[in-house]
Amino acid sequence: MKNMSIDITKARADIEATDDLLEKALKLSGLVSALFAEAGWSLVVVGGSAVEFYTEGAYMSGDIDFCRQQAAPIPARLAQDLMSRLGGTGGPRSWKVCGLFVDILGHLENDARTGLREIQTPYGTVSVIPFEHALVERVFVAVYPGRRGADYEVAKKMVACAVANPVFCDWDEVLRIAGLPAYQIQDEVMALKREVDHALGK
Repeated sequence: MKNMSIDITKARADIEATDDLLEKALKLSGLVSALFAEAGWSLVVVGGSAVEFYTEGAYMSGDIDFCRQQAAPIPARLAQDLMSRLGGTGGPRSWKVCGLFVDILGHLENDARTGLREIQTPYGTVSVIPFEHALVERVFVAVYPGRRGADYEVAKKMVACAVANPVFCDWDEVLRIAGLPAYQIQDEVMALKREVDHALGK
């Protein structure tokens, strides 16, 4: 494993001094992604963290969730060594770094045919699960097996983001994913979109 070109000590100091939580999470995500990439592992932001980045902080998850693109698991000792270089405490799958929690989960599950989104940060490129997969996942959690208030509000934020920023979202792809046997929520997705469209005066 070669040495990083980034000064980790300076990067950590900058991240710790960053007051804006969204900016802080993005910077830390970039640093973690760069460190693991140097070691040969490609990480992708998923779950609530992806929603946080797509909605530009309208929803804050409180932690950063990564999955790996490679099929093989990341050796626990390697992950611990890498996170220790960032001053992370905890493990073997969840660490606290610069005041934020970073979770390295399993293999990436992605049903979307659209590509990963890439966000450039001062410390590295952050890959985020496709918007369409993230949206369907949020709606699924919100409506099945029954509608849940807090989760429903998060799903609405994702749909509102898609409506306000059409470049983010391929609705044909959303409906294809929503119709897969794993989800079966096409009607629910469209009902939520109509609700958001009405609220936004579309």
